[in-house]
Order: sequence, then C-alpha cells, then structure tokens
Amino acid sequence: MSAIDTRRLFDKMPTSKKRKSVPPVSAMDHISALPDHILHHMLSFLPAQLAVQTCVLARRWRHLWRSTTGLRIHGLDNENSVKVKDLRKFVDHLLILRERTHLDTVQIAFNEYDDDDLPDVNLWIRFAVMCKVRVLTLHILQGFYLDLDDLRLVSRHLVTLDLLGVALQKRSLDFTSCSALEDLKMNECKITADRISSHSLKHLSISYCYSDSIRRVRISAPGLVSLKLQDFIGITPFLEDMPLLQAAYVNLGSECMDFCLNYDYGVSYGANNNTCENCVPINNDCSRECVILSGISNAKHLELISEFGMFIFRRDLNHCPTFSKLRTLLLNEYWCETRDLDRLSCILKNSPVLEKLTLQLFSKGPNHKVEIKGSYSSVEKSSAISKHLNIVEVKCDEIDERILNVLKFLYAFNIWFSFV
Repeated sequence: MSAIDTRRLFDKMPTSKKRKSVPPVSAMDHISALPDHILHHMLSFLPAQLAVQTCVLARRWRHLWRSTTGLRIHGLDNENSVKVKDLRKFVDHLLILRERTHLDTVQIAFNEYDDDDLPDVNLWIRFAVMCKVRVLTLHILQGFYLDLDDLRLVSRHLVTLDLLGVALQKRSLDFTSCSALEDLKMNECKITADRISSHSLKHLSISYCYSDSIRRVRISAPGLVSLKLQDFIGITPFLEDMPLLQAAYVNLGSECMDFCLNYDYGVSYGANNNTCENCVPINNDCSRECVILSGISNAKHLELISEFGMFIFRRDLNHCPTFSKLRTLLLNEYWCETRDLDRLSCILKNSPVLEKLTLQLFSKGPNHKVEIKGSYSSVEKSSAISKHLNIVEVKCDEIDERILNVLKFLYAFNIWFSFV
C-alpha cells in the first residue's frame, strides 16, 4: 500500500455518523461475535496496513485495530521493495490514533532506508518501549547498517530483542536496565562497543556480527543458559564467567581476525608466536587471559568449531579450565590437526564427566558420507579420560590418514570402533 493510499484510508476512517454503505453483520459472522481481546490478538498477526483496513468490514470492527496486542510494521513485500519513507506517514498516523494499550509484540522490518529515516525508526522503537512491549524485532535487510540511537534501553517488560542489520553503540548494548530481558538475538549487526552486559539474559545468539575495534568486546551475562557465537567478523569477543550455562555453540569462522599470519597446516605454530603480529598478546584486550573456554567451562553441552590457523582455542588451552559439568562435546577437525592431537587430548583430559564425544572431521554439517561409532571398553577403561564416556562418533567424508590417526589416538584410550 502506498503512502497516498494509506492517507486515504485514514481519511476514510468511520466517524460517529451512520454509514449506509456498511452492511449489517451477518448472523453467520461468527468471527465478529468473538470477544474484543481475542480479535485484538488475531489482528496483531496481520501487517499493520491490513489490520487498519479491517475498520471498513463492519461497525463491530471500526476501532478494533486501535487496540491490537501487536504491531507489524513491514516494509517488506513479495512484489515490491518498500522503503521506510513509503510507510512513514502511515505509521505516524497509526501511532497517533491507536490506543495506549500494552503491546506484546512489535516487528519493524524494511528492505531499504535513507539517512533521514533514522529519527523515525528510532522513534518507533521508543514508542514500542513506552507501550511496554515484550517482544521487539527490528530487521534491516539492506546492505548498510542502520544506526540506532546511542541510548540505553530502559524497560521492565522487554523479554525478547531480535536485531538484524543494525549498528549498536556503547549505551545501546548496556541492557542492565532491562530487568526482564531473557532472549537477545543479534544477526549481521555492527558492534561499536567494548561490552555487552545484562544481568537477566538467559539466551544470547550473535551471528555474523562485525566489530572493527582493536579491543575485544566483553560479554558479561552471568545468567546465560545458552550461547551461540557464530562467524564473528573481527577479533573474538571475551566471554566472562557464565556459571549457569547449559549449552554453547562457538564457531570461529573464516573472517575471524585471530589468525596466525605464519600458519602452515599441521605445524605447531604456537599460541604466542612472537614473529606474528596477530599472535602477540595485547595487555589491554584480555589476550593474556582465557578468552573463550573459561567463560563456557560450566556448560553441559558444547560445540566448538574453528578454522585452521585460528589461535584463540589453542592459546586458551594453555590455561585450560576443567569442564566439570560437560556431558556432550562436538569438535571439528581443528582439534585433530596436529599429529599428536594435543588439543583433543587436552580437552578430553579436562572433561571428567563427559558422556558423548562427536568428531565432525572434514565434512560440513550433517552431510557426511562415513560415520564410525565407538564405545568405551568396559574391561579396560583409561584413567586419563572420563569413565562415563559411552558414545564416540566420528563423522567424515572418507577414511584417510588423518582419520586413521584420530582412530588410533582414541584406541589408545580403549575406545573400540565399528562402521555404521
């Protein structure tokens, strides 16, 4: 719907005068017979433009759109790429005319925007917070990051925040004033802050986000239950202690800046290679500390993925914590790169209650061609690794010298294998 059509729609909003063109509600109109609160909830699943258009259906529907429990402000269309400015006047009218009732959900999504649209989008977000929104989604699908105001969110009601394609500064990543916030998703966002902090957060997902800072972003969320850190572009964030963590997925993708410039496959290049400017620890960015592993050491379930040449996990292993609660562990070929498999050995020896180990070697995702299953020999269990280890899975595309080396290593711990 164009901005002109939208203005016409508001101009045609029913008044107190009787409209002859509106037929009476049919006796078979069971939907109109539903209570207001149910209709308000139903309308919240429609894009805001369509929800407003229901005002012409019948007298019963005249003002229902003004009290919906959710707003879907979409600049997305299957046929056309709608810009923010195309809906600006519609949304301004909408926010003025709707009742000041609480909002459960607000979704704002656009393909394109201009710089002069930024104040409007930031205003819409503030409006949502004022209406005590519980679930707030902001998705910008254009290639450029949308700059959010560098203002701290303050809400006792916001539970879920879902962000895509936005630039976040220092204050906007301080969620300590959002006492109910439990779920934060950040996808393809730009982070220009030194810290992400929340006391209440339980679930955190950071995927394909970017930071050009030379300092590590510190993630302070002691209440986290689940963590996803995937393909961070820049230097790897520093994870503070997460004592309640249940599950974590960490994938240091190909655009991670913690890469040894002197890397050569299979060579033990060292975590503190003084001939590489990337490897040399920096005193003020936590590089001399355990960056990832210490923060997630309380997890029960871990998936740790890294590209070859990344030194963060290797450096962390120099200060390897004990994974005292770890039950299941998935690793990729990075952990089996060197001939002596020192990385795999280190993490196994520091996982005393591990029950299941999965090695996903030289294959992407579930599309492996070969699966080998192993189990701990009940006769001669090694004291070097967890006595609770019952299942070992090796997934790969083919069995070559690298895979055989891994199998021999595990066999030394009395783990026997069979092909599936």
